[in-house]
Amino acid sequence: MATIRNLKIKTSSCKRIVKELSSYEKEVEREAAKTADMKEKGADPYDLKQQENVLAESRMMIPDCRKRLESSLADLKGILAELEEANQKEGPEVTEAESTVADVEKLFQTTES
Repeated sequence: MATIRNLKIKTSSCKRIVKELSSYEKEVEREAAKTADMKEKGADPYDLKQQENVLAESRMMIPDCRKRLESSLADLKGILAELEEANQKEGPEVTEAESTVADVEKLFQTTES
């Protein structure tokens, strides 16, 4: 039984994961620049190895975050479909959820191309 409350929760969840994904992508860029800078300056091999580990961990989080976003998007679409079947497809919550679905799908299209 889909409710407006569940719809709000799933919409917020999708938005939060999109922010997380963006944050991890920025972190990877920042850490990659830091690693390159350390290599240029001839940093201690141990410090360089530790920095490479930090970069690798950041890179591992992006696919995990994308997987969670795909799952959350599927849940949100499911709730929207249930609400449509129950003829409750109106209101600001539904509009916001549809907008979030469109934004996430656009995000997936731009990263795939």
